[in-house]
Amino acid sequence: MADGVKEVVDHFGWTGPVGVTFPGVVTGGSMIRTAANVDKSWVDTDARVLLGDRLGGLPVTVVNDADAAGVAEMHFGAGRHHRGTVILLTFGTGIGSALFVDGVLVPNSELGHLELHGHEAEKRASSKAKEDHDLSWEEWAHRVRKYLAHVEMLFSPELFIIGGGVSRKSHKFLDQIHGIKAEIVPAQLQNNAGIVGAAMRAASGA
Repeated sequence: MADGVKEVVDHFGWTGPVGVTFPGVVTGGSMIRTAANVDKSWVDTDARVLLGDRLGGLPVTVVNDADAAGVAEMHFGAGRHHRGTVILLTFGTGIGSALFVDGVLVPNSELGHLELHGHEAEKRASSKAKEDHDLSWEEWAHRVRKYLAHVEMLFSPELFIIGGGVSRKSHKFLDQIHGIKAEIVPAQLQNNAGIVGAAMRAASGA
């Protein structure tokens, strides 16, 4: 993976700060603490040192992928100007989450790992679960509704932002999710939100 990052950086001839997202808990912009959907060897790896060395000493900031997407959406997208509690959820291989209170990120919330009806929520309601179980959009929306209801019960957000690859297909399922008090909207930056958020974190870190 480090070689892949180097390939991208070299392709663009980039010599400035680099922002990298990771699908797990990241502390201090560097240390990987969990690896639910990637190789477990990442746990306790100092990704900033690993990637910085591979990139010839360029300054590197590593951030949870959903947190990065959330930061971008709160600054430029669907969460802009929203106060109170806002939760961005990315539906993909798993379910990532970014929790904001009055615009301030509570990092590494990892709400996709909540238990829902005896199962880890992301095993039931992620985009991968939709594909694995060959669910229709309606069937999948029913699972997503149950998950959102559970998260709403715990955190009472004013706004849910639905991110990840499914955000560009929101017309196929959002109108089938009923009974949630919070407003539900698709991410405006769609699947690019994480890229924008990573760049923002790299710039602020520099």
